[in-house]
Amino acid sequence: MRMKALIMIPAYNEEENILNVINAIERSSCNTRCQIEYLVINDCSVDRTLDILKEEKKQYVSLPIHLGIGGGVQCGYLYALEKRFDAAIQIDGDGQHDPANLDDILAPLMEKKADVVIGSRFLDKTGFQSSALRRFGIRFLSRLIHWICGADVKDVTSGFRAANSAAIRLFAANYAQDYPEPEAIVLCAKNNLRIKEVPVVMKERQGGKSSISPLKSVYYMIKVSIAIIFTGISKN
Repeated sequence: MRMKALIMIPAYNEEENILNVINAIERSSCNTRCQIEYLVINDCSVDRTLDILKEEKKQYVSLPIHLGIGGGVQCGYLYALEKRFDAAIQIDGDGQHDPANLDDILAPLMEKKADVVIGSRFLDKTGFQSSALRRFGIRFLSRLIHWICGADVKDVTSGFRAANSAAIRLFAANYAQDYPEPEAIVLCAKNNLRIKEVPVVMKERQGGKSSISPLKSVYYMIKVSIAIIFTGISKN
């Protein structure tokens, strides 16, 4: 029996990108190996994202209030849990993640070698590598996470990741609301879930504007660092 996998696409004001992302998923070779479904989680977009999804009859849910990336992704995990998917894959709605890498992301789950798989731009160092400032911040968070829980992950902020049924249950019950990716790694390590990185090629945002400005990047670093420490020292 083929693995049943849900692709979760959190989207906030992605009118320029969302159709291209969905079309790329539908063309992916992964559809021949797994039973793939996708779900766009529209997080109260104020542009035409929702209109496009309706007009093109795409699969989506629309949140009643703006929850941010963490709340949107957790909604996807709750859906995956309720519908009994074997795996859930997060792909950003901005076109940075290439569905051509889906086979690589899912392979360790299918081979039962990992519970969570993270697509890393830093293993082969190909494709878009982000700005120097953000790379510095990612290295800092990577070392902090290793110090807190022993997990050795290079691309700790990557939102291109897959989770098996055990991780789906964990994330459906407990998922950070703001900038959740680094905290999720600590949560997995504390719950003895196996984490594996695989190389992927990422692109620059294909359209629209990132929600993380330079000023927000400083806030991000401070908030996430504190959250990682508290998650690491708190009881399960």
